[in-house]
Amino acid sequence: MPEDIDLPPAEALVEAQRLLDEDRPFHAHEVLEAVWKAAPEPERELWRGLAQVAVGITHLRRGNTRGAEALLSRAADRLVPYAAVPPHGIDVQGVVQRTRALAADRPEDGPITVRLVKA
Repeated sequence: MPEDIDLPPAEALVEAQRLLDEDRPFHAHEVLEAVWKAAPEPERELWRGLAQVAVGITHLRRGNTRGAEALLSRAADRLVPYAAVPPHGIDVQGVVQRTRALAADRPEDGPITVRLVKA
């Protein structure tokens, strides 16, 4: 991933979802982190939470279940305030539910899926 990623939110969500679907969560994290760092203050914690979801999945894939649980739990907590009025079509409630389930269940095999935007 280029270090100077500069995508608008809609494009970043598409790219991050593509990377998550390809089981490349660390790269998805980099896309989401770039938006987080450029986001206006009211949305910064939303993008930070989404980036943490991707890092949490990265930890799961690498076998660090303890780190994954901590990151995924923090990510869900960060995202909850955006559930009532989710920006950019993000399925905040769905991401929170899936993230909490991943933190609790700690899947070890197979792809780990998370849908960022409602289908």
